[in-house]
Amino acid sequence: MRIDTGDGTVAAVRLAEGAPLRSTLDGADPGDWLALDAGVREAVRYHSRFLPEWEHSAPLPGDLTQLGESRLALALCHRDGRIRQEAVCRSSRYPGLLPLIVIRCADWAGPVRECARLLLREVLDVDSAVDLAPLILRVGRRDRGAFGVEVLGDVLRRASHARLAALFTAPDRTVRRFVYRLAVDSRLLRPAELARVAAQDEDTLVQDLCATAALTDLRDEEAYEDVLRPLLTARSPRTRSAGVTALRRAGRAEQAESFLSDRSALVRACARYVVRQLGGDPVGWYRQRCTAPDDPELPPGAVIGLAECGHRADAGLLWPLLTHPAAGVRARAVAGLRVLDRADAERLRPLLDDPAAGVVRETAVALLPSAKELPADWLLERTRPERPRHLRLAAFRLLDARDGVVALRAAVGLLEDPDMKLRTWAGQSVQRWHPSADMRGRDAEVGELLNRSRHLFSDYVLRRRRREAGLDG
Repeated sequence: MRIDTGDGTVAAVRLAEGAPLRSTLDGADPGDWLALDAGVREAVRYHSRFLPEWEHSAPLPGDLTQLGESRLALALCHRDGRIRQEAVCRSSRYPGLLPLIVIRCADWAGPVRECARLLLREVLDVDSAVDLAPLILRVGRRDRGAFGVEVLGDVLRRASHARLAALFTAPDRTVRRFVYRLAVDSRLLRPAELARVAAQDEDTLVQDLCATAALTDLRDEEAYEDVLRPLLTARSPRTRSAGVTALRRAGRAEQAESFLSDRSALVRACARYVVRQLGGDPVGWYRQRCTAPDDPELPPGAVIGLAECGHRADAGLLWPLLTHPAAGVRARAVAGLRVLDRADAERLRPLLDDPAAGVVRETAVALLPSAKELPADWLLERTRPERPRHLRLAAFRLLDARDGVVALRAAVGLLEDPDMKLRTWAGQSVQRWHPSADMRGRDAEVGELLNRSRHLFSDYVLRRRRREAGLDG
């Protein structure tokens, strides 16, 4: 990750002038310490004949014994490895310099690195480890950074649950991942606690780690209730799928049936597996749910689930659902027909005018293979500014798939669309456009369209496009 050495250079100048270390750097931000380390040597790195700015006004003395905390911080980042090594040996009396000792543990000079590692192992305790965890893990990505991560793990294994709690909710996801791995390896959290973390944490890696550990560590049959409930009700599909798969092991396979219509394809697939292991018939379950096209309680997941495990003949149950009052059911019916390879362009085309954006999006995807069969003028009329945004997007997606002069006409017409995303997409379409075999006899229109979009091309590229279209030369 790139560090802003500019801020580090400013901080180095302030420290050289005697500013207190605490008021110069944000001790909680690893980036500030890394920027200082890089900024102290910035001029030397890019202009080897010149000294860094801070050394012009306040160079370090030959004897470092009398340096205070601020200037000793500069010595810890100095270009000369011998100065860095001596500074490390004299830093133990200043706890505020510990972040720079962490950085020196990955120093490219062996003597500096060894001195810093001895000091870090000696002084790092639980309290400082909790504070320095983000920086240690960031430095740990470097070639020689593994030592600090190892020491951090050794120290945190001795920490109480209360001290680790601050890291369980750390905003830095790298820290949360590390601490939860530590907690899982050391069995610091009960299965029910791990299940709650899997259900609540936003990071997918933490979710998978804790869900797997919660189910692996289960020994008591009665504890399944405390573990399965948060997993089965989690927002994350991966976490719910782990809970659904565990239902069989828990002797509750019959509960998997209620997840056959889950909104997630992953969860539905896991539910079908568990139901089949119990001897059930997921396809029959889906067919039964989809036989009542006017059922207001029909879950959209049951509709797409039928397509996922059914046969092409099951499309007969999906066609009536295109007029279902629920937009979610209509959208999944379109998606299901596409999955079953039964998407008839003429029958699906009216759904491009559906008031629900989700239905229109699914319809556009289903119609893409048949884009050249759709009436161009009919699609162009749906890109007009007064049409809903989702309809303009879908119509242009289909027109763009046609290539040729129709795609260029649609793209140029949308260059002044009120929606910025659509304008950008249209501009990109114009820029990558090339003449196709259907261009003959339309040279005049192509020339006019290219002229209207000339601001998107350099003069050279515009001339080349015109020659490709047979307009010049």
